[in-house]
Amino acid sequence: MAKATKSKSAEHFAGFSKIAYEGPQSDNALAFKHYNANEKVGGKTMAEHLRFGIAYWHSFRGTGADPFGPGTIVRKWESSSKDPVSVAKVRMDAAFEFYQKIGAPFWCFHDRDIAPEGTTLAESNKNLDAIIAHAKGLQKATGVKLLWGTANLFSNPRFMCGASTNPDAHVFAYAAAQVKKAMDVTQELGGENYVFWGGREGYETLLNTNLKREQDHLARLLSMAVDYAKKIGFKGQFLIEPKPKEPTKHQYDFDCATCIGFLKTYKLDKHFKFNIETNHATLAGHTFQHEIEVAGSAGMLGSIDANSGDLLLGWDTDQFNTDVKELTLAMMSILKFGGLGSGGFNFDAKLRRPSTDLADLFHAHIGGMDAYAQALKLAYRINTEGKFSKHVAERYSSYDSGFGKDIETGKADFESLEKLVLTKLGEPTIKSGQQEKLENLLNAELFRQG
Repeated sequence: MAKATKSKSAEHFAGFSKIAYEGPQSDNALAFKHYNANEKVGGKTMAEHLRFGIAYWHSFRGTGADPFGPGTIVRKWESSSKDPVSVAKVRMDAAFEFYQKIGAPFWCFHDRDIAPEGTTLAESNKNLDAIIAHAKGLQKATGVKLLWGTANLFSNPRFMCGASTNPDAHVFAYAAAQVKKAMDVTQELGGENYVFWGGREGYETLLNTNLKREQDHLARLLSMAVDYAKKIGFKGQFLIEPKPKEPTKHQYDFDCATCIGFLKTYKLDKHFKFNIETNHATLAGHTFQHEIEVAGSAGMLGSIDANSGDLLLGWDTDQFNTDVKELTLAMMSILKFGGLGSGGFNFDAKLRRPSTDLADLFHAHIGGMDAYAQALKLAYRINTEGKFSKHVAERYSSYDSGFGKDIETGKADFESLEKLVLTKLGEPTIKSGQQEKLENLLNAELFRQG
């Protein structure tokens, strides 16, 4: 158990010390076994590589509700006052206490997670300003930084048919005003990124939808955001978070490849990178590593929402990811592309419905942070030794010289290649991809000691 700490009236996690690194041999469930923030991996500390963030909406607004039942998780700070703004401040005090004790350097939020929505936009903005002032003081006192902010453009019934893609221009205007305010407060808190997630930017049926017009409108909102960022001097990175379905059946941000095509069509690709969520990748029929490779290959890898789904369930379960093999493959690609820059690994994950204790919040994040730390070390070793990269290089070596190089550089054409095959090359020799050998090698690397 964690060492007991002196109880304080303002302490929400009394009895929990700051989580320490104790190493793989420790049997303390409230200690890190692999995540050592100051340990260097390839010249950078783990903290610099991983830049862990905590998702405010799941960790401090999550109730354990699911599609079949109401919440099961009850926190004392939720009944600290009858005034919702006062409750929001106490809740935020609890959040920053947790950030410090778990050792996370960053946090992330939606505007409506941290401040209660009012009956008018003006009232909502007033509530948000009060909470942002409180958060600013907590950031200064704790050193915890804002990884990114965003606007919730999907929960309120006004957004039932989308925000920027809504058929009603009034709703578009409201969404634009809400994004403007969310960008303002992200700037005020020193946010390093700003995320767009189109929770309902899509359609259910084409019988009532003008798809082209909706996509044009989505591009207009993003263009307005780019213009406004220049106006206020926001230097953070814009991120798009792809998701294929749920809640909308056909979403315009299906996956990274779809979003790349969309951004290039509207000439917005220079302004955006991707916040890739593991669970969203699998809902799109991809692996986590696939989405990283697509984004990285386009120079658009920005940040990670660190979670996983349940392959036996068809919805976005947002579980803490402890699959070291999956995460090692992801980290191999992330390291290959030079890391995440201003991005990080935000735990967009929630406790399971029966996990109702405060300790469960610690256990969940410890498990996720340890799994990523293991994956980081394994991926760095595998990439440095170069066994897989050497195989890939050899497999494509025919493009390094001769007519293969001419193909890549644009010197070859149909006529020259036809002549070459007819007169010299003949039938290609079939070469094995050696997939099974490489999968065995990966398993050997994962379980190799030292």
